[in-house]
Amino acid sequence: MNASLRLGLTSLRAHRRRFAGTFLAVFLGVAFLTGTLVMGDTLRAGFGSMFGEATSDTDAVVRGADAITTPGEAQGVRRPVDTSLVRAVERVPGVAAAAPNIQGAGQLVGSDGKPVGGQGPPTLAGNWITDARLNPYRIAEGRAPAKPGEVVVNRGAAKKGGLKIGDTTTLRTPDPVQVTVVGLATFGGQDGMAQVTFTGMTRADAEKYLAARPGQAAAIEVRAGPGVSQRELVRRLTPVLPKGVEAITGQQSAQENTDMISSQFLTVFTTFLLVFSGVALLVATFSIHNTFAIVVAQRTREHALLRALGAARRQVTAAALAEACLVALTASVTGLAGGIGIAAGLQALFPAIGFPFPDGDLVIKTLSMVLPLAVGIAVCLGSALLPARRAGRTAPLAALRETAVDTSGASRVRAIAGGVLGASALAATLTGVLVSPSVWLAGVGALLALAAFVVLGPVAATTAVRLLGGPLDRLRGVTGSLARRNALRSPKRTAATAGALMIGVAVVSLFTVFGASLKATMDQTVSRSFAGDLAVSSPSFGAGGSGLSPRLAPALQRLPQVGTAVGLGRGVAEVNGRGRALTVTDPAALARTFDLGTVTGSLRGLGADGIAITRTEAGRQHLRTGDTTRLTFTDGRSETFTVRAVYGRSELAGDYVITRAAWAPHRTQDADTLIAVTFKPGVGADAGRAAVRRIAARYGNPEVQTRDEYAQSSAGGIDMMLTLVYALLALAVVIALLGIANTLTLALHERTRELGLLRAVGQTRAQLRAMVRWESVLVAAFGTVGGLGLGAFLGWVLVRASDGASDTAFAFALPPARLAVVALVGLAAGALAGLRPARRAARLDVLRAIATE
Repeated sequence: MNASLRLGLTSLRAHRRRFAGTFLAVFLGVAFLTGTLVMGDTLRAGFGSMFGEATSDTDAVVRGADAITTPGEAQGVRRPVDTSLVRAVERVPGVAAAAPNIQGAGQLVGSDGKPVGGQGPPTLAGNWITDARLNPYRIAEGRAPAKPGEVVVNRGAAKKGGLKIGDTTTLRTPDPVQVTVVGLATFGGQDGMAQVTFTGMTRADAEKYLAARPGQAAAIEVRAGPGVSQRELVRRLTPVLPKGVEAITGQQSAQENTDMISSQFLTVFTTFLLVFSGVALLVATFSIHNTFAIVVAQRTREHALLRALGAARRQVTAAALAEACLVALTASVTGLAGGIGIAAGLQALFPAIGFPFPDGDLVIKTLSMVLPLAVGIAVCLGSALLPARRAGRTAPLAALRETAVDTSGASRVRAIAGGVLGASALAATLTGVLVSPSVWLAGVGALLALAAFVVLGPVAATTAVRLLGGPLDRLRGVTGSLARRNALRSPKRTAATAGALMIGVAVVSLFTVFGASLKATMDQTVSRSFAGDLAVSSPSFGAGGSGLSPRLAPALQRLPQVGTAVGLGRGVAEVNGRGRALTVTDPAALARTFDLGTVTGSLRGLGADGIAITRTEAGRQHLRTGDTTRLTFTDGRSETFTVRAVYGRSELAGDYVITRAAWAPHRTQDADTLIAVTFKPGVGADAGRAAVRRIAARYGNPEVQTRDEYAQSSAGGIDMMLTLVYALLALAVVIALLGIANTLTLALHERTRELGLLRAVGQTRAQLRAMVRWESVLVAAFGTVGGLGLGAFLGWVLVRASDGASDTAFAFALPPARLAVVALVGLAAGALAGLRPARRAARLDVLRAIATE
C-alpha cells in the first residue's frame, strides 16, 4: 500500500496540471455546500441570540391556549386575551410587572408614497410597552409615543421608507391612520427583526385600530420579581387564568419565535441552497469521472509497463485511487476554507442589500465541516472508482500498443440498458401524472429519465454530433469537418463531457418551464374566475402587507361609474375540527364578479348562519345543501352553520364563503385582500379607473389594476424566484464549463503529434484555434440540446404532477424566448470553454509536436 501511495503521489506531481479541472470542480462544490451550512448555523444562532437578548427580561407570556392553523401555514391564529387579566396577573405573588401586548398588521407608507416591506415578512404594529424591560424594542433615537397619532418605528423600516423623526406619514391598519414618527427603535441590538417592520403606538391607538374590540390583546408579557424562576412563575400564574388561556415561560416564547424564523425562512432558504449544492456536486461528478477516465486511458501504456514489471492489479488500482484521494482531500480542505469565506462575505453583503444579518462571529459547527469534507472526498473517489478499476485491469501486453486513446463508445448492452431505463421512466411518469396522480411516482420517473439520458448519451452522441455538426462542413469547410470528426472520435467521452452541461441546462430548463407554467396558471385562473374590470389589491405576498380597508369596497360601490364593488376578506375557523381559511364577503356580489361555476342552492340567502362551500370540499366533508356543520372561531366560540350553497370553482374565491354579518362577532383585525370592481354599462376604462383611484387614494393608495395587470403582478414573485435560481445555477454551468475545458485540454495532449502534422501540412494557427473552438461548441451543443429536452420533459412532469395533487388546474407552458436564451448561454459556455485549450494548441512547437510519441 505504501508503494501504491508513493506511486500515486509521484504520478500526481508529474501530471498535476491534468487534475486542475477536477480540483476546481470539487473545490467549488464543497465551498458552496460549506458556505450554505455555515451561513445557516450562523443565522440560527444569531436570531436565537437576538430573540434571547430582546426578551431576556420577559419571564412569562400569557396567551390563548389553542391556535387555528390553516393548510399551508406554519403559524396559527390564537384567540385574544382580555386586558383585564393584567390586574389579576399583577396580584400573583412573584410578579414584578405585567403589560398587554396588542399586535396586528400595520404597514407604513414611505416618504415616496410606496408601502414599506410587505414582500413576504410580516408588517406589524402594536402598542408601545412602557415597561422597558418587557419591551423587546429599545429607543435608539427620539422618544416613546405619548399622544394619539404618535408612533415609534424600527430603524430598519425607517431607513427603507426614507422616514425620520418628525415626519408625518400613513399607517395602513388597514384603515389609513395619519401618524407622526417620534422615535426610532432597535430589536435585540439590530435595526429590526429580519425584514419584519414594526410600528409602536400608544395603547389607546393600538386598541382602536388593531384590536377587534377594546380590551383585547394578543398576549400579556410578565416579568418576575427577584428570586422567582420562569418555571415557578408559570406555575403560580396557571391557577388564576381562565379556561382557554395559558402561560408559557419567556424562554419557551423566545424559542418559538426562533423556530418560527427557522421554519418559515431559514429552513426553506438553506434547503433551497442545499438543493443547488447537490446539483453543483452532481455536475462535478460528471466532470471528475470524465477527467479520470481520460487520464487512465492516456496512461494505458504506463499501467501496462507497471503490470509487466510485476505490479498487481490491486496495486495499480490503489495507485490510481491514491491520486484521486489526494486531489479530493486537497480540494475539499481548500473548499472548506472557501466556504467559510463565502459565509463571511454573505454576512457582510446581506446588510448592504437590506437584510439585517445578526451581528456576531461566524458559527462553525463540526457537522458543517465534516459533512462537506466527507461529501467532497466521496464524490471524487466515487467518480474515480471505475476508471481506477479499469487501470488495474490493464493487460501487460498493452505496453506494446502504439496508442492509448480511449476509443470506447456505444455498445449494444448500453443501448438495451438505456432503452429499459427510458421505458421504465416513461411508464412511471405517465402513471404518476395521468393514471394515478402521485408526485413521488413522478419523481421516481424523473430520476429514471435522468439515468436513461446518461446511459444513452454515448449511443446518441454519434447521431447527434453528425446532425449538429452538419452545417459546419458547409460553413467552415475543412476546419468544421475536422472539428466534427474530432467530436465523433469517442462517443463515450463526448457524452460524458456534455453530460455535466446537460444536467445544468436541464435544471435551468425545468425551473424555466415550471415558472412559465405557474404564470400561465395564474393568468388562466384570473381570466377564468375574475369577471371584473379592475382589481384593487395590496402589493404583497406571504405574511406581509396590511390588506385593504373593509370600508373601501362600500365607498367604491357608491361611485356613479361602478356597477359592483365586492371585497374579499379573510378569516379562519375550524370546520369539523380542521383549520380552514374563510372568504368573508357579500356572496351575491361575489357571484356577479367571479365565475363560481355551477351553483347548487342560493348564494343570496346565507345570512348570519349560512355558509357556501366548493363542491370539492363538500365531497371531502360529506356535506350537501341543507346539511349543517360546526365552525369554531379563534375567540373559542362554536356555532352551527347551514350549507346553503355549493359552487364549482374555488381558486380566487376560496373554498368556504361566509357573510360579513356571520364573521363580525368573531373577527379579529378586519381587512380585505382583494376588491373586484365592475363598471356600469357605457363607462369607459380610463374614466372608471380614474374615479376608482381617487377614492382608493383616501384609503392608503393601494394598487388599482386591470385584470391583465393583476394577473401579471400576482405572478411577480415567480420572476424573483427564477432570477435567484439562475444565479445559483450559474455555479453548475461554471463547473460544466471547467469540465469541457479540461476534457479538451487532455484530448489535445493525446493528439499532440496529430496537431503537429496538421500544422506541418499547412494548417494555420487561426484554423487550429477555430477547429478546437468548434469542437468545444459541438460538445456543448449536444449537452445543451439534451438538457433542453430533458428539462422540458421534467417541467411537464412537475406541472402535471402538481395539477393532480392540487385543486388548482395547472396550465403547462413552454416559454420559447427564455429557452432560446438558455440554449444560447449553453453554446456560449462551450465557446468560452474552448478558448484556453485552443490557445494552448495554437502555441505548440510544430517539430516537437511531430516528435511526440
